[in-house]
Amino acid sequence: MRAQPAASHFVDGAFREDTAGPVIRSVYPADGSVIAEIHGATPAVLDAALSAAVRAQPDWAARRPVERGRVLLRAAEILRARNAELAELETLDTGKPIAETLVADAASGAEALEYFGGIAAAITGQTIPLGNDFAYTLREPFGVCAGIGAWNYPIQIACWKAAPALACGNALVFKPSELTPLSALALAEALAQAGLPAGLFSVVQGDGAVGAALVGDPRVAKVSLTGSVATGRKVYTTTAEGLRPATMELGGKSPLIVFDDADLEDAVSGAILGNFYSAGQICSNGTRVFVQDGIREAFLARLKARAEAIRLGDPLDPATQMGPLASAAQTERVLGFIERARAAGARLVTGGTRRGSEGCFVSPTVFADVTDAMEIAQEEVFGPVMAVLGFSCETEVIARANASPYGLAAGVFTRDLARAHRVVARLQAGTCWINSYNITPVEMPFGGVKASGLGRENGWAAVEHWTRVKSVHVGLGSVDAPY
Repeated sequence: MRAQPAASHFVDGAFREDTAGPVIRSVYPADGSVIAEIHGATPAVLDAALSAAVRAQPDWAARRPVERGRVLLRAAEILRARNAELAELETLDTGKPIAETLVADAASGAEALEYFGGIAAAITGQTIPLGNDFAYTLREPFGVCAGIGAWNYPIQIACWKAAPALACGNALVFKPSELTPLSALALAEALAQAGLPAGLFSVVQGDGAVGAALVGDPRVAKVSLTGSVATGRKVYTTTAEGLRPATMELGGKSPLIVFDDADLEDAVSGAILGNFYSAGQICSNGTRVFVQDGIREAFLARLKARAEAIRLGDPLDPATQMGPLASAAQTERVLGFIERARAAGARLVTGGTRRGSEGCFVSPTVFADVTDAMEIAQEEVFGPVMAVLGFSCETEVIARANASPYGLAAGVFTRDLARAHRVVARLQAGTCWINSYNITPVEMPFGGVKASGLGRENGWAAVEHWTRVKSVHVGLGSVDAPY
């Protein structure tokens, strides 16, 4: 086993093992080999993590915010120093090419730690003048929080939750996906090395049952989930019963709109980034590509040529541009979508096949002549499968783009910037791009509307979701009572 951690969990500042928990095997999707074996959290492990968080959080919240920020800044530097090692770990765990994980995983996690470490001291309330009296507000941490991660960007998601949570004075118990359990442990180790007091960031492993036990524990004051819509509904139901806040970044079926005046090469680049990066396993992907009638065939011809030039292969080879899907189950799911799209009458432009005799590789796939009612235009595939739809005018495409229960992201390609701003203003999506796609700097809030989620991650907006506001009225004169 090539990536065996020191222990299955990281609790109260140290690695912790409990072999009574069920075995979880981390599988390298490129060849099916087991790279690590860990154990799911038992009730004892979960209780230890939550008890440690309850103990440690008050002192952490009482510290000067600049002190909290320094810990996060040191952790960012540790991640950067270990970037090559962490990139290889993430490649083994997820199957993503090393060319991606070197720049898009631990590196972007470090940026989140750096950003929130830098603004920690600026997280303040406001004063409100009221004539002779005044009021002020405080931004207070929730206390003990729970984070649930997904398998497509394990360490990045862990950092996107841990950085603002800790900067705001909370403690966080984090459960990574059981498919990709390893890099969150490396983050916990880095935070401890940076000086984070024990108990403030713990990692517990397990499946949905462990996640449900964590979310349902009354010691948890707030939950942050990245996952599917189905999981989001379950989590939201649980937190609603306890009247506890939750933020959720869920799935999507995002539209990418290409007008006929767009730069063709840029538009094709955006569609490729929005469908084939990370083998299509990105929640914000623009998998409904609406191309205006005047350039649709030229767009498809260029897209076909570039998609067929994408290099699939060994994810540890720096020349590889696209790796396997994350699991055998996900591979079969994606191939099922492809077969049903063909049966429904969508025109296969390229791809559509499993690649190689081993591993979870699926070739970059493009369907044209897709209609809005087809499953491939309605459901999230989460694989390298693009659906291209035609349209004639702006009003039509806006209505069709919005005709979805999802609302995570959207993109527009056009040289007419007035039209670009006009269109994104009408699109029902939480995150939009103009003449770009899937760029998510930590300074910019990220999140969805409708079934795609609640709340925001990153940017200053994240602070609003990791703190609660306390209002204080200060009377400076005598108290005038009518009785």
